[in-house]
Amino acid sequence: MRIIYPAIFHHEDGSYWVEFPDLVGCQSFGDTQTQTLLNAKEALEAYALSLLENGEKLPSASDIENFKPDNNCFVSLIDADLSPYLNKSKAIKKTLTIPEWLNDAAAQRGINFSQTLQEALMQKISAE
Repeated sequence: MRIIYPAIFHHEDGSYWVEFPDLVGCQSFGDTQTQTLLNAKEALEAYALSLLENGEKLPSASDIENFKPDNNCFVSLIDADLSPYLNKSKAIKKTLTIPEWLNDAAAQRGINFSQTLQEALMQKISAE
């Protein structure tokens, strides 16, 4: 699911901050335009996912041409792909190879291979 919203970038005191007029309270900032753009995308993703997780609908995006920025401001469209964060419960099949002796020992003990792999991957990810 890809979303695109207009954002107003403000340049003040040598840094930037950005707001999304259609998304009340969705703002971010940065020291450079590039950093602020990346932070804006992250803020958009987090805001949209929060709404969706709470069962709310995303508001419609305004037309970028409706915004006439003040001095030291500019308007840009920010897009975000929410697909990687949605449908997290969907299971996928993985094929792996382990030594035969390990397979036999685990099978004798009734170890659930899928659950064990998930737990090990979560532990590994958490350690990073």
